[in-house]
Amino acid sequence: MAEFILDPAFVATSHAVGDLPLCHVRLQDDGRYPWLVLIPRLAGLREIEQLSAPDRARLMEEAVAAGKAVRVLGGLSGFEVEKLNIGALGNVTAQLHVHVVGRCAADPAWPGPVWGHSAAEAYGGASDAVLVARKALGL
Repeated sequence: MAEFILDPAFVATSHAVGDLPLCHVRLQDDGRYPWLVLIPRLAGLREIEQLSAPDRARLMEEAVAAGKAVRVLGGLSGFEVEKLNIGALGNVTAQLHVHVVGRCAADPAWPGPVWGHSAAEAYGGASDAVLVARKALGL
């Protein structure tokens, strides 16, 4: 069986939070949004349909947990999460991953998507946010 290898693009644009049963979790390096990325730790995945039915269910549960953590992250910075956006796009980085992004009417991209809206702004205090996310996820 092939080994899971994290696409280098994730390392360049996010901070490691830890591992849930299925997914590696990363904090997206854009301080304007509370934003986690879930990357299933299985080799060669590009699409959700490639996951087994139990792994698809686990991915959904981990996305729900990430959503709760995103709300906690938002509270840390005074960002009230009014809506969670969950998406698996993969147009730029093909490796299967799911974005869990907190949104509110006052955020820079509202009501449009955060992807491609504008250049990311580095996450000041990323190490603190990683610790908060770890705690919120029970890691």
